[in-house]
Amino acid sequence: MSDENEEDAERAALNARLQKLNAALRKVDEEKAAEEAPRTERKGFTRAMRVGLNAFSEFVGAVLVSAVIGWQADQWLGTTPWLLIVMLGLGVAAGFWNVYRVAKPKGPGED
Repeated sequence: MSDENEEDAERAALNARLQKLNAALRKVDEEKAAEEAPRTERKGFTRAMRVGLNAFSEFVGAVLVSAVIGWQADQWLGTTPWLLIVMLGLGVAAGFWNVYRVAKPKGPGED
């Protein structure tokens, strides 16, 4: 009979330890979930910054490349500053088109 009482006491102690462990694990899971909640907000900010910087670099790249091409063509052909002005206009137009292309919302399945 004392063996049964000891086993019951051990089981009760084990159950108490298991309940305590479960409570501790739930607490850790809740803390983890609370830490991850701001990360979803951060993901949106990170994506917006990435798209914004990408659009900026597309615009600046188009303008600079077209300006260099126009300047170099003026040097070769002696038409200073007309090709530079024309190419700058085309570069600005291409830059705006690139910004539109980068910033427009993507549909499902598009990358």
